[in-house]
Amino acid sequence: MKIAVLNEAGAETRVAATPETVKKFIALGAEVAVESGAGEKAGISDGDYKDAGATVVSRAAALNGAGVILCVTGPDPATLKGAEAGALLVGALDPARRADDIAAYARAGLEPLAMEKMPRITRAQSMDILSSQSNLAGYKAVVDAASLYGRAFPMMMTAAGTISAARVFVMGVGVAGLQAIATARRLGAQVSATDVRSATKEQILSLGAKPIFVEGVAGIEGEGQGGYASETSPEYQKAQAELVSGHIAKQDIVITTALIPGRPAPRLISDAQLKSMRTGSIVVDLAAEAGGNVEGTVPGQAIVRHGVHIVGAVQLARTLAADSSALFARNLYNFLSAFWDKEAGKVVLPDDDEIVRALRVAAVAEPAA
Repeated sequence: MKIAVLNEAGAETRVAATPETVKKFIALGAEVAVESGAGEKAGISDGDYKDAGATVVSRAAALNGAGVILCVTGPDPATLKGAEAGALLVGALDPARRADDIAAYARAGLEPLAMEKMPRITRAQSMDILSSQSNLAGYKAVVDAASLYGRAFPMMMTAAGTISAARVFVMGVGVAGLQAIATARRLGAQVSATDVRSATKEQILSLGAKPIFVEGVAGIEGEGQGGYASETSPEYQKAQAELVSGHIAKQDIVITTALIPGRPAPRLISDAQLKSMRTGSIVVDLAAEAGGNVEGTVPGQAIVRHGVHIVGAVQLARTLAADSSALFARNLYNFLSAFWDKEAGKVVLPDDDEIVRALRVAAVAEPAA
């Protein structure tokens, strides 16, 4: 089986395969064709791919005869002309917002597999692109906040006096939130965190942070399917807003990470709460693309509102292209190798498999004559 690796368009810096995963695919018996320039933004040269055993060719040549097409973000369907009918298109295809493109892939005879739909089950952990990329985003959110903060993070005792530790509050303790807590702690900040899921309290404590949780309020419904948060009761939302209002006014940096699959991001910080924060404090909103956790967030921009810097973080993993590509590529390899049929020498996807059912986002149509 031939595997094609595409050169990403626009602002995307990541690449869907690295020399490491190219070697692994070849060891399975695959042929790998990489579109020229695919790894440049991630610090990988065409020569690196050639040394790993891949051929480096044009897009048309890479697509010709490929049974699997690897991408980071879903390509423009028009750029896939010449792709073989029946080929698997594997990457972060964003089916919720790009339904027309998903339908176009299917009409062309391709089988789109949206890796962001990977179920949160034990055997799929090594295939989960959302977790691997969110991990880096949580780290980068703290680093960016530290750069913008203009003060030191750790407490420092000097002959000239003591510098207090920065106070960092993380809202939403998923993969990104946990990494944000760990990174802020490593930098010496005084860290607190909150989440609607009671199970995260122990995780917060294990990282040395202070949990900020609503207590004694009925109607908590925060344990969502697959480890994600879900909607909470009106009583809980009111109690949480009151708790957060009192806590947030004392913070130097707030990082919000809350997402609900298939819905707009929940509003965690209101304009009134922003107004209560100290001038010069910082909020990094990792849910900016999904509508934002913070009132007034502008995706992709850093604005100042009531003296507070609000960073509408977008695709922070792209700013760490080498590491994010390495993790993303391993996720794709782990998925495809799990379904590799040695006798057939190709990927075989069982219709009744839980992972396969989750990733399939379109019924493949016969290409037009």
